Amino acid sequence: MPPATSSPTAQRHVGFSRRTQAPFQLNDSSSQLHDDSPPAKKYRLMSDIMARAQYAVVERETYSDLLCEQCGSGELSDELLLCDKCDRGFHMKCVRPIVVRIPIGSWLCPKCQGGKRVRSFSQKRIIDFFGIRRSYFYADDKSSSQDAKKRRKRSRPLVLHKRKRRLLPFVPTKDPAQRLKQMGSLASALTALNIEFCDHLTYLPGMAPRSANRAELENGDMQILSKEDLETVEHCIAMSKRGEFPPFMVVYDSCQGYTVEADDLIKDMTIVAEYTGDVDYLHNRERDDCDSMMTLLLGRESCQSLVICADKRGNIARFISGINNHTQEGRKKQNCKCVRYNVGGECRVFLVATRDISKGERLYYDYNGYEYHYPTHHFV
Repeated sequence: MPPATSSPTAQRHVGFSRRTQAPFQLNDSSSQLHDDSPPAKKYRLMSDIMARAQYAVVERETYSDLLCEQCGSGELSDELLLCDKCDRGFHMKCVRPIVVRIPIGSWLCPKCQGGKRVRSFSQKRIIDFFGIRRSYFYADDKSSSQDAKKRRKRSRPLVLHKRKRRLLPFVPTKDPAQRLKQMGSLASALTALNIEFCDHLTYLPGMAPRSANRAELENGDMQILSKEDLETVEHCIAMSKRGEFPPFMVVYDSCQGYTVEADDLIKDMTIVAEYTGDVDYLHNRERDDCDSMMTLLLGRESCQSLVICADKRGNIARFISGINNHTQEGRKKQNCKCVRYNVGGECRVFLVATRDISKGERLYYDYNGYEYHYPTHHFV
């Protein structure tokens, strides 16, 4: 039976009838028949049905012949991941982006995950995303320069002391349009991973309370933030609240995933970012395959140890890449370090530049700064 669109007369009859002609009237019986007829059903597209349908995988009898879809090899079977949708195998080092740890729950290959839609943010949405007051963002740089002068004036020593390396505040991009572009790249990356922007540590019910974050419980090494460095940290926080973020771009790499690039010169000892997220006890996350946990507190007792989890909330620090500390080439890439500080009796974690970072250079630091070994042998 041909489709209805192949018979144009029915459409032309209604569309070209003159106003002077009386419309065609149906008799009562035909009208009643027409009214009682069921409405035409609307069918969904098969592509929409398949996109929303739950998948089921029929397991094979044996997986001894499983090969990696990328390299075609079945070697290193302990590093072969099995997609829970298509039932195909992939080496952790072959899949893109690479997988660092064996996932605890279900895992889907990049093809079955589907491409993540990168959202573009308007100027208004970027400002609203970060919760910045517009009057702050579009204000001139007088307030920033005045704050910096006051800070420098207070930090001048009254007597001559041995020179000590102090933290430097980041220098935001002066052009507001470029700053919006930088902030937009961060907003797009956070949105793609369903992460809420948060520029401070968060304490939620069911996790570790703020009272558990006590630097006096630390069993390892932790630096005490000096008065001058504390002023620098507070200055950076004040700039971020005004929408004056550090000059970084979040870019997507097919091999490494989301990474961070310097959009301007970053001087040695500059504060890059504070590592933020949800604070939880380490024992609550022992079987968590989150790849963005950071040590916050190494307690004397294991039940006192705390970690920062940036899988739900976080900032640009979670996107900074780690080095492959198993190779000399990987160690040469390091241009940042992770430092834990005692700030007013609480533990805080900051990323600090270890040398001058030129524009366009990607940021790297060692994920294994403390006792917990993070697998980096597959890192590029």
